[in-house]
Amino acid sequence: MKRKSYLVLLLALAAFLGLAATGECYNAIGEEDTLQISVWDHPELTVTVPVRPGGLVSVPFVGDVKAAGLSTQELKALLEKEFSAFIKTPTVSVVVTAVNSFKVYVLGAGILGAKPEASGVQSGTSSGAVTLKRDTTLIQLLSLLGFNKDADLKNAYLMRGEKKLGIDFYKLVIKGDASQNIQLEPNDVIFVPDNFEQRIRVIGAVKTPGIIPFSEGMTALDAVLSTGGFTDYASQNNVVVVRKEGDAVKNIRVKVKDVINGDIGKNLPLKPGDIVKVNSGIF
Repeated sequence: MKRKSYLVLLLALAAFLGLAATGECYNAIGEEDTLQISVWDHPELTVTVPVRPGGLVSVPFVGDVKAAGLSTQELKALLEKEFSAFIKTPTVSVVVTAVNSFKVYVLGAGILGAKPEASGVQSGTSSGAVTLKRDTTLIQLLSLLGFNKDADLKNAYLMRGEKKLGIDFYKLVIKGDASQNIQLEPNDVIFVPDNFEQRIRVIGAVKTPGIIPFSEGMTALDAVLSTGGFTDYASQNNVVVVRKEGDAVKNIRVKVKDVINGDIGKNLPLKPGDIVKVNSGIF
């Protein structure tokens, strides 16, 4: 599947799966968030402050207060208690004006990066930390990031803490299985590898030797044709498929010239990771 097809499919899935924000992941204030703290009838005490490393914020009269890990209502109650030493019956408002603490980590060569116009994630991100600006599901994030055309969805996974969750990325993206979609949480790690080890390498007497994507049903003849066909010096009936099976390596000879001449029974279906070697010769 080409990159464009992946992206179209992901965007359609994101819409189809009903990806409304739930508000469940943003209850706790975190480091790097920005807060607006105000006290009713005391505008001189209104401040907009970042949550510093260590989770502290600086508040007039009160000084440093631990905010990280608290909800806005919990911080409001704490500040009202602190301000009561200076103000009679203070009414405090706490508003999160910028969410910067909700980060997930996206790794692997199968992932592209956030587009500048992507809403809800920090733009310009490829592999690494992604800052989410609102509640986000897995399919929403994947639709914003996009995949390399050689992404290995069958071996992709999501780690939460020390646990690898049982999410099937292939079923989610290709099959549209909504049961595989989950709400992301801070510090989730998403790994989408490239399927390099699953590709087919074609070497020897072909016009454009190289590495090609594996696809179901691919044969030795398909691999030769995908790399431009035989050179003038190719020994067309001396093609060897090198295949690793466990710790053993097998060399399977394929008479591709006979296949071209109509003996299709001599064609060999390939497996991911095969090497197709076309030997040179005059026969």
